Amino acid sequence: MKTWNGYQKGINLGGWLSQCDHTKERYDTFITKKDFETIRSWGADHIRLPIDYELIETDDGNPIEEGYDRLRFVLDCCKEQGLNMILDLHKTCGYSFYDGFGEKGFFDDEALQERFYVLWERLAQKFGSIGDSLAFELLNEVTDKAFCDGWNRISTECIRRIRKIAPTIKILVGGYYNNSVEAVKDLAMPYDENIIYNFHCYEPLIFTHQAASWIPTMDQNLRISIDASYEEMDKAGRDNLEQVTTGFAGFSPDDKLSEAYFEKIFAEAIKVAEERNVALYCGEYGVIDFVDPEDIVKWYKIINTVFRKYGIGRAAWSYKSMNFGISDARMDGVRSELVKYI
Repeated sequence: MKTWNGYQKGINLGGWLSQCDHTKERYDTFITKKDFETIRSWGADHIRLPIDYELIETDDGNPIEEGYDRLRFVLDCCKEQGLNMILDLHKTCGYSFYDGFGEKGFFDDEALQERFYVLWERLAQKFGSIGDSLAFELLNEVTDKAFCDGWNRISTECIRRIRKIAPTIKILVGGYYNNSVEAVKDLAMPYDENIIYNFHCYEPLIFTHQAASWIPTMDQNLRISIDASYEEMDKAGRDNLEQVTTGFAGFSPDDKLSEAYFEKIFAEAIKVAEERNVALYCGEYGVIDFVDPEDIVKWYKIINTVFRKYGIGRAAWSYKSMNFGISDARMDGVRSELVKYI
C-alpha cells in the first residue's frame, strides 16, 4: 500500500473557518501564527484545515476575495513552519454532515452540484500549482449510504474538472457513514495516481463520544473507561447509540481495547487500498473531553500503533476546543505524552 509522505502526523484546525459564526473576530483570534509554531513543536508534518463555503462564497455563489486571502495567510503560516496542508471543504451549499446547519438538496440538485464544481475550479485556479505542500479534500463526511452512487459520480466529475487546472495535486475522497472506514470499499476506483482514500475513525464510538450532547439517544451522565471490557462497551453502545458498529464481534467479552481491534476494523480498507494502489488517510480521530485525560492518551497510543504499522497518514481532531481540544487546559498534564501518539 502506498504511503503518503508529508502527511503522516497532522492536526485539524476545526472551528476556525468552519463550524463557526464566520465573523472577522473569529477569523482573527481563534487561531494565530503562534499556534502553527506549537503544532510544529509537537512533531506534526501537516494540518487539515476545514472550511465552510461561506468563507469564500456569497449567498449567491460569487467569490469572496477576503476569504481567499485568509487561505493564503494559512498557507504562509504553514510554509514558515514547514507544514503541509489539506484544504477540507467541510460544508458546501446544499450539504453538511450536520443536519442542524440546514443545508439540503445537494445530491438531487444539479445546480448545487455545478456550484460545487465551480467552487473547486476556483480553488484549483488559485492554489492548484502550489505542489505537494497542499492537497484538496472534496467534501467532509457524506452521511447516508444511499448517497454512495451519487457521490461517486459527483466526486469523479469534480476531480475531472480540477484536473484540467491542477493535473497532479493530491485529492482526498471519503465515503458514506461520515467517512466510515467501512465505506472505503465502495469508493469509486481512483481517477489517477494522485487520489487518496480518506476515512475517519472515532471507534469505539461509545468510548470516544460518551455523553456527547449532539447524539440524541446518549445518556449525558455516561462515563466509561478505556479499561472497560468489550462486553461493557458493547452494552453501553446498544443502550446509547442508534447504530452500533463497534467491531467487537469475534473478541472475547472480557477482552479490552487493543491494537487487535483496530487491525480488525481497518483490515478491509487496507486490502482495498493495496489492490487499488492508493494511500489511506484518516482525516479525523480523537476523544471527547468528558474522558479522563490519561485514558485519552491510552486510546491515541493504541490506534496510532496501527496507523504507523501500515503507514496510514492521519490528523487528530482537534487542535483547540470543539469538545476534543488537544491544546485545551485540561490536557496540560498529559499533552507532552499525548503528542507522541498523534
